[in-house]
This record gives sequence, structure tokens and C-alpha cells, in this order.
Amino acid sequence: MTTRFSNPHRRAVLAGLAASAAGLAAGGATPPVTGRLALQARASTLALRPGQSATPIWELAAASQLGDVRLKRGDRCELVFRNDLPVPLAPVWYGLNSGAASDSLRGHTPAAPNSAETSTVSIPNAGTLVADFRLFEDGLKLPARSLAIVAGETGPIAVDRDEILLIEEWRLRPDGTAVPPGQDPKDAASLYTVNGRSSFELSAVAGERLRLRFINGSQRSVIAVKLESHEVQVMALDGQPAEPFPARNGALVLAAGGRADAFVDVARSAPFLLHDGKEARRVGSLTVSGSLGRRARLGPPQPLPSNDLPEKLDLRGSLRFDVALGAADAGWTRPASFSTESSPAFRAKAGRTVVLALKNPAPITTVFHLHGHPFRLLDKLDDGWKPYWLDTLAIEPGQTQRIAFAASSPGRWLIESVMADWSAPRLVRWYAVD
Repeated sequence: MTTRFSNPHRRAVLAGLAASAAGLAAGGATPPVTGRLALQARASTLALRPGQSATPIWELAAASQLGDVRLKRGDRCELVFRNDLPVPLAPVWYGLNSGAASDSLRGHTPAAPNSAETSTVSIPNAGTLVADFRLFEDGLKLPARSLAIVAGETGPIAVDRDEILLIEEWRLRPDGTAVPPGQDPKDAASLYTVNGRSSFELSAVAGERLRLRFINGSQRSVIAVKLESHEVQVMALDGQPAEPFPARNGALVLAAGGRADAFVDVARSAPFLLHDGKEARRVGSLTVSGSLGRRARLGPPQPLPSNDLPEKLDLRGSLRFDVALGAADAGWTRPASFSTESSPAFRAKAGRTVVLALKNPAPITTVFHLHGHPFRLLDKLDDGWKPYWLDTLAIEPGQTQRIAFAASSPGRWLIESVMADWSAPRLVRWYAVD
């Protein structure tokens, strides 16, 4: 295995995309490596329709285990990524807000086909993360599955079980082949899977308290997910603890790439319903049998341990910038054409509060993602913020949303914009924290 460093050409651009999202380098004293994580890009298949042949896909997977990856807050891992696909790739992590080097757009290059790369990744926060290849989708020959990643808290959480529900959207042609995101899905049907299954079943006993980590691994769609006949208590959004609150009508609304941790006290069997703005569909079920023999009933859910984000943001002394999402004249470009020679969307000094006015000029909903820093969604009157942190936000046509974050991680970071349409291109820009 070799470690390569970028040069000023297209591979450096791809390296920048991976490094900016992952924040692989940290300043200051170097803590010891606590473990090893092996990931693999590989060809696979997925059974999307009963009775039909499995559909060829690509995927990001843990090389030595099945399913999701579970780490701990404070881990520092040697990351070995093997690329067994025919295009250069690197895993891009969403929700990993570790410190960046002074120029975080120049790090390890993506792994070439049939090669491996070694780097180091730090896990500064607990939370629900996801990794995938969406910043490389211009070169994907097939749609690719995401990988769920859990960064566990350092102490116990008062739940009986911790389950991941990774929801992904697919566009399937009549001949059984799948359309990669960013391409015209003409004549293709929209399908959803939960944890890779077209019909997901979660078994439980009455009285169990479940921590359900919902991940919208879809590449474009904004979805609402509901567990019928249960109160769903939201505990975290986009990997950051929130003040617990009940989901409105029991439904969680997630932008593409968004995550939500919820506590559910199991009462009865019920379906999982998904609505993508066009129709509601059943994507799975909670099947209950028996009863949990618990001596004492669990009390109301308590907030999850803090990830040490600031309790307050200085809005009066903030730096303010307007950002028009995806506007052709605003410097947005496809990831494959991205260059740091372009002008940044904005610059800020480390330690300052930044307020962004995000305007969606498109005729359909657009999803915004900020790498490097979680943000607060500001109230309409700009006199406060919602009681949670986000890194992903869906903005309706013609609307403007204001967000605020503490610019705590020096470096160069990406911002993403993509319309909620399968054929829409993913666009990127960058910003600097000096």
C-alpha cells in the first residue's frame, strides 16, 4: 500500500473533494492511532424486484465485516481504502467535522482502479454519519450504495437497542438495469430500499426502547419517514444531539444525505411509511411479539451527551454572506471540473460566527450541504435559532433560508448544491476559514 500526495492536475481536484469532506488531517499534537478501518469500493448486486434477477450496482463497504461501521468518539483510525472499481474513487464522509489542515483541499489522492490508499481519520464527535461516492458521481458507471457509519458515545445510552435504517432510492429501467444519479431516468421506476432490502422488517418486543438512526442515503430526494401508531422522539439531527422533541405527526423529514436519531418505545406492530412528495409507500414494518420484562419503566428520554458545540452564536457580530444555490453565474461547477483557482463563495476568520443567506433560485427544491461545520437554522426574524444543528438543508423553490455556524475549523471546505431531481447535476463551490 502506498500513500500518494496530490499534484496540480485533475487528480488533485479529486483529492481536494475527498479531503475537504473528510477532514483527514488534524493540527497540533498527533494523538495515537487507536484502530484500523478497512473500506472497499466494489461491484455488487441488489435484489430490487421480487422474482427478477439482481441488479448490478457498485458499493462502498467495510472490507472485513457486514453492514455498517461502528466507531467511538475519540477514535483515530488508520483508514485503508481499496478501490476495486474501474474509476478513481475515495470515500466522502458526511458528518465528520474533524479539524482540517491549513489547506484541506490538498490531501491524499483518490485511489486509482485496483489500488489501495492509506490515510488517518479522527472521530471527534459522536453521531450518525454516512459515507459514499456522490462527489464522484460524474464518473460512476452504475449507482453506488452508501455506507452507514456510527460514532458511538463514550458512555452508555438508556436504550435497549440501537438500529440503523439506511434508506436509498433507485431508478430501475424495464430491463432491470439501474440509472446512476445525474443521468436521465426516462422510463425508469422509482424504488426505495431500507438497509438494502425492498421490504424491511424490524423485530422487537413490546416495551423495548429503540434508538433508530434514520439515514436518507438517496442522492436527490427529500423524504418523510413515519412509524405508524408510535411517538417518535427526535434526539439528534445530522449527527449532532438536539433538545429532544416529538416528530410532528410522527414523521421525520430528511433531505438527501440527512440523518435523524429517534427514540421509540415499542408498543405494537406497525408499518414504516415513506413519502417522497409524490406518493406514500410502505417500505418496511415493525413486528412485535411478546413483552419486555422490565422492573421499572424507562423515564422520558434525556438529551444525548453534548459534542461540545457552542451553546450560543454571536449573531450581532457575525460575518454575513449571500449564497445563491446553483446559480450559473455564481461560480458553481460539477465536482469533476472543480478547481481551487476558482473564487471562494466566502472567507471567514477562525473564531467568527458566519451567517449565510441561502437563496434557491431554482423552480424545484434544492438541497444544500455544508462540509466542515454544523450549522443552526435561524428563525425567520433572525432573533434566534432552532434547537438543533444541521449540515444538510432542503430549500423550497424561490425561498431563502438563513443559517449560522461558528467557523472553528481552519482550512478550505466544500459546499454542495443539488436540485431534488434525479437528472440534476451535483454542483460544488468552496469556502475558506483562515
